[in-house]
Amino acid sequence: MKHIRFGVGVLNQTPFDWEGNDQRIREAIQQARDAGVSVLCLPELCITGYGCEDMFHAPALLDEAWERLESLAPKTDGMVVSVGLPVEMRGAIYNCAALLVDGKIEGLVAKRFLAGDGLHYEPRWFKPWPSGEVTTLHRGKDRYPFGDLIFDVGGLLFGFEICEDAWVAARPGSRLSLQGIDVIMNPSASHFAFGKQDIRRRLVLEGSRAFGVTYLYANLLGNESGRIVYDGGGMVASAGSLLAETTRFSFADVGIAHSLVDVSFTRLQRARTASFQPEPRDEAVYVDFDYPDLPPERFERLSPTDYSKEDAFARVIALALFDYLRKARAQGYVVSLSGGADSTACACLVRIMVDMALSELGLEGTRARLGHIGKLADAEDAAAVTKRLLTTAYQSTRNSGDVTRNAASAVAEAIGADHYELDVDALVEGYVALVEKGLGRDLTWETDDIALQNIQARVRAPSIWLIANARGQILVSTSNRSEAAVGYATMDGDTSGGISPIAGIDKAFLRQWLKWLETEGAPAIGPFPAVRAVNEQQPTAELRPAAEGQTDEGDLMPYPVLDAIERVAIRDKKFPDEAFAMMRVEFPEVPAETMRGWVAKFYRLWCRNQWKRERYAASFHVDDKNLDPKTWCRFPILSGGYAMELAALARGGKG
Repeated sequence: MKHIRFGVGVLNQTPFDWEGNDQRIREAIQQARDAGVSVLCLPELCITGYGCEDMFHAPALLDEAWERLESLAPKTDGMVVSVGLPVEMRGAIYNCAALLVDGKIEGLVAKRFLAGDGLHYEPRWFKPWPSGEVTTLHRGKDRYPFGDLIFDVGGLLFGFEICEDAWVAARPGSRLSLQGIDVIMNPSASHFAFGKQDIRRRLVLEGSRAFGVTYLYANLLGNESGRIVYDGGGMVASAGSLLAETTRFSFADVGIAHSLVDVSFTRLQRARTASFQPEPRDEAVYVDFDYPDLPPERFERLSPTDYSKEDAFARVIALALFDYLRKARAQGYVVSLSGGADSTACACLVRIMVDMALSELGLEGTRARLGHIGKLADAEDAAAVTKRLLTTAYQSTRNSGDVTRNAASAVAEAIGADHYELDVDALVEGYVALVEKGLGRDLTWETDDIALQNIQARVRAPSIWLIANARGQILVSTSNRSEAAVGYATMDGDTSGGISPIAGIDKAFLRQWLKWLETEGAPAIGPFPAVRAVNEQQPTAELRPAAEGQTDEGDLMPYPVLDAIERVAIRDKKFPDEAFAMMRVEFPEVPAETMRGWVAKFYRLWCRNQWKRERYAASFHVDDKNLDPKTWCRFPILSGGYAMELAALARGGKG
C-alpha cells in the first residue's frame, strides 16, 4: 500500500450562510489539495452550519443544502472528501456525512447516536440511524447508498463515527474495526469546555490504537451562532500516535492539519494484535480510485499545545467576541465600567480580542475581517483599534467611591478604551422623589433597602444603552455565574446588555483569572498591571451608603462557599441536607450553624430567582456547569422551593 496524506479541516461556519459556508469549504479543499492531501475530513453539518436549530425542519434549507453538496462534488476531483449536511428521507431528517470521491457523491452515512444532553438538542431535529441498516436515497433520477455504510475506495476501507458516535460506550468504531477498516472519519461539532480537548484526544488516540486505524477528527471553529464556541482542534492520529493537530482558538476562517501515513504499517499493527478477530462482510460501497505515489517522510509523535485554564478562558472569549462582533456587523462593544472585577474582566477581554486578532491576522487582516467597521481604516496599532471598538463609562452616584472611580479610569487608560465619567446621582434622586410623591411617604434605607439599591443600578442602564445605540455598538452585560445562581443582580440594571461574556464563569475563578491577568497574562500579549487596583478591592456593588461598608460576600457568603454549594446543588442535584453534609467536609473550619445558614440561603435564593436567569443576555458556554436555561440548566420558575427540606435543615435534621 502506498503512503497516503490524510488531512482534517476546521471551519468557522454560520447557520445557513450559504455563500460564506460554501466558500470556506472550497477554501479548505483547496488548501488540502495544495498540501498534497488525498483524503480530507471536514466538520459535521458544515454545509448548513450546526446551529440552525428549528430551521433544520425547513424544506427550503434541506433543498439548498443538497444543491450545495452537488455543486461541491466536482471540486473534489482526485480527492476523497467528507462533508456534513442534513438530509430528509421518507419523512425523517438525518444528520449525515457525505463521501465525495473524485468529483462524485458516492454515498451518505447517517449519524447513529444523537447528542441530546447539555446544550445539544439533536433529537428535536434528527432521527438516529439503526446499526447495520443500509438503504438507497432517491434524489430525482439519481440513487445513492445511504445509512450505516463502509466504503472501499481504491482498496482503502473507510468508516464513520459522527461526533457523539465516538462518545458512547458502544461506539461504532468497535464494529467497524471487525470489518478491517483502515480509516475512520469523525466529522464533529464539539463545543468548547474547560478540559474537553484532553478528552477528545483520548477518544481519537485510543480509537486509532484499539481499532487499528488512521483516525481523522474534524471540528468546527469559532462562535458559530451566538452562544456555543468551538475551539477547533482537528486531529490526525494513527495506531495510537497523534500525527497532526490544527491550531486551537484560531481567528482564521479555515484551518488544515495533515500527515503522511503508511497504511501498510497500520494494517500490520492490527495483524500483530492477537485479540483482533475480524468478521469481514462483503457489504462495502466500492469506488475506483488511484492514490498518488508519495515517498515516505520522517515524522515524530506530535506534542500538542496545551493551555492553562486561565489562558484558555482568555482565548475562547476573545474568539467568541471577535466572531460575535463581525457576524452581528456591530461597530464595537460598550461596557459600564464600575471599577470592580466583573466589568474590568469584560473590558480587558475586549482588549485581548484585539491583541489576539492582530497577533494572528495582522493589522490588514483584522481590518479585512472587520471590514464593516470603516473607522478602523486609520487605526495603526492595538491601542487605536481598541479605542474605536471599546467604549467604557463610569457612572457614579453619591455611594460611589474614589477607589472604584480611579480603578476604572486606570483600567480604561491601560487598555485603550474610549472612556467617560457620568454622574447619575441626580437621576437617582429624581426617581426617588417622584416615587415618594406618588406613594405619599419617604423611602428610607430601613424600610426600602432593596428598592434604593436597585434604582441606582437601573438608572445607569438608559445612559449606557444610549451610548451603545448612538455608536452602533453592543452593550456588554457584566454579570457572572455566581451572581446568577442567587439572583445577586439587578434586572434591567447590571444585567442590561446584548451579550454576557462572563455569565458562564463563577466569581472565584474570575478573581483568580484577574490576578493571572495582572501578573502573567496570555503568551505573546503579557500582563495587564493596571488591574491591580481592582484585585486589591473586596468586590462590592457600592449601592448602600459608604459608611455601611457593603461587600458582595457580606451580602451573600464567601464566593468559594457559594460556588461549592452551587456545584453540588445544581450540577450534582443534591438536596439541602446532602449539600450541608458535603460542605461540612469541604469547609470544616466554618461553624455548623453558619454553614447551615449559607446552604439555606443559597437554596432559597436559587429557587426565587429562576425568572432572572430566564431573562439574562445570551452568554458564551465555556464551562459544563453552565446555568443558562436556554442551553444547559433547566429549572422551574415556580416551585415548592425546598420548603420541607429547608425546614428540616433548620431543625438540625439530616447532615
